[in-house]
Amino acid sequence: QVQLVESGGGLVQPGGSLRLSCATSGSIFSIYSMGWYRQAPGKQRELVAGITTSGRTNYADSVKGRFTISRDNAKNTVSLSMNSLKPEDTATYYCCAVGGKTYWGQGTQVTVSS
Repeated sequence: QVQLVESGGGLVQPGGSLRLSCATSGSIFSIYSMGWYRQAPGKQRELVAGITTSGRTNYADSVKGRFTISRDNAKNTVSLSMNSLKPEDTATYYCCAVGGKTYWGQGTQVTVSS
């Protein structure tokens, strides 16, 4: 059974940083692209950042230059480093694995507020 487990969310002040991590089953990590999505209350879920098995990355325009996605193939984890956080980054962040199927984590809350 494939599981994605996120961690690292929390409350941070504007301008602060957080690092999210997602642990996955080894059976899919080596062949699936990974991504981070977020969903704010009343809004649609949106792609924040993605990374392919070869390490190619893509980012939403709203987070370019502030967020960095990375993957550790030895540990089967994908991370999202978030800097210069803004109140509009507040959302539930979801880890996603995309391949033959799509798998989702349970989500972790990120709140940016003073």
